[in-house]
Amino acid sequence: MDATQALTSLILRSSRVVVFTGAGMSTESGIPDFRSPGGVWSQMKPIYFQDFVASASSRREAWARVFSGRAGWVGASPNRGHLAIARLVESGKVASVITQNVDNLHQASGIPPRKVIELHGNASYATCLECGLRHELAELKAAHEASGDLPACQDCDGLVKTATISFGQTMPAGPMIRAEEETLACDLFIVLGSSLVVFPAANFPVMARRAGAGLVIVNREPTEMDSIADLVLHEEIGPLMEAVAERVLA
Repeated sequence: MDATQALTSLILRSSRVVVFTGAGMSTESGIPDFRSPGGVWSQMKPIYFQDFVASASSRREAWARVFSGRAGWVGASPNRGHLAIARLVESGKVASVITQNVDNLHQASGIPPRKVIELHGNASYATCLECGLRHELAELKAAHEASGDLPACQDCDGLVKTATISFGQTMPAGPMIRAEEETLACDLFIVLGSSLVVFPAANFPVMARRAGAGLVIVNREPTEMDSIADLVLHEEIGPLMEAVAERVLA
């Protein structure tokens, strides 16, 4: 049985599938990952949350990266894998997508936002750290270019930051609770493009397995959780998921 047949069979035998995606899901859209050689953090040092809050110079550097697009987190288009998952969500076969990514590509592929659980936030907009008001990046950039001032909340004048979870920042309680609920409710948990080394996010595959769900890991490199998986595939995600969706929905 080839990879496509093996994954298709598991999905067809399942009633509630959860997909969990990491950086490898989006590299096929041209978005760099973070930790591998040549990744984002090998080219620029991450700005910790505490430094962003405490230092105007850190905030200025952070916003320079956002406005210049140097980090490369946004602006790409969904790839074949994103579109295949969207089809499986639309069909009802996939109940939800839990993602470590901040690129908004699952929503851009057509998945309703309520079906996407973002563990590490979203880089396509910003929020006020005081009142939580959403701010659009294009508007913040235009105001910054006109005045040179760092972004501030239009309502309360609080600090504004991209809606990502930075190093040192507390994980968002709401998405973590929702991810746990979805994980415990599924009977098949599919990991796509995650090295499963970033915790607490990497706890979810273990949680699913312990709750009795099947576990599939599709990743370019081996992970430390391969030994507990029912199926491990080292395949390109886009072509694989496209072929799987075709068979599942045939």
